Amino acid sequence: MPTLRDELVRQGNSLFGRRSYAPFLLLPVLLAALGHADILERVAGHRIDDCWKLLCVGIALAGIAIRCLVAGFVPAGTSQRSTREQEAATLNATGMYSVVRHPLYLGNFLCMLGVVLFIEVWWFAIISCLAFWLYYERIMLAEEEFLTQRFGEGFREWAARTPAFFPRFRQWRPSSLPISWKTMVRREFSGACLVAASFILVEVLGDGFAEHEWDFSTGTQILFFLGLVAYVTLATLKRKTHVLHVDGR
Repeated sequence: MPTLRDELVRQGNSLFGRRSYAPFLLLPVLLAALGHADILERVAGHRIDDCWKLLCVGIALAGIAIRCLVAGFVPAGTSQRSTREQEAATLNATGMYSVVRHPLYLGNFLCMLGVVLFIEVWWFAIISCLAFWLYYERIMLAEEEFLTQRFGEGFREWAARTPAFFPRFRQWRPSSLPISWKTMVRREFSGACLVAASFILVEVLGDGFAEHEWDFSTGTQILFFLGLVAYVTLATLKRKTHVLHVDGR
C-alpha cells in the first residue's frame, strides 16, 4: 500500500501537466465574487480604492519580476514550461534559486494574489490562496522527489539550506551566467500579458457585475489593443523567427 507521501507525489505528477488550467477551476467562484467587487470604493472612497489597486498591481509586478529574474539567468534545459514531464538538465543553486527552492511558483502566487486582491472580496482571496496551496504543494513535492532521484545528495544539501517558498534573501548568490534579456522576454511575455489582461478583465467585469456599469472606455480599449498587439508581435517573433533565441539559454 502506498504511503501518504507516495500518494501526494502521484497527485503532484498528475497535476503537473494541468497546472496551466488550474485557475479555471475557480471560475464559478470568481463569477460569484465579482458580484461583490469594488466594495472598498463604496465604503472608503475613490482615493483609498485607487491606492489599494496600485498596491495589488505592485504585488503582481513583484511576481512577474521574480519569474523574469529566473528566466533571465537560467541555462537551457532548466525551469521549463513543459506540461508533459519533469525536466532538469542541471541543478540550479544560484540567483533566485539560492534564496528559494520554487521561485517560479512564488512568482505565480504573487501574480495570482495581486489579481484576486484587486477584486476586493476577502473570502475569494482566502479561497484562492487555499486552492493555490493545496494544488501547488503537491506539484512542488513531486518536483522535489524527481530532483532527489536525479541529483541525490547534491539536491538534499541545497534543499537543507534553501527554504521551499519563503525567500531568505541574505543567502543570495549571483548567477555565473550574464542576464539574457531575449530569453527573459521569450519565456515570460505570455505570462505578463495574461496578468495584464486579467487586471483589465476583472476591472471591467467587476464594474459590470457589482455596479451594472460596463466600462468600455476609450482608455480601456486602447490599453487592451496595445496589449494584444504586443502579445501577437512577441508570439510571432518567438514561433516564426530566431530573434529571441539565445544559444545555451
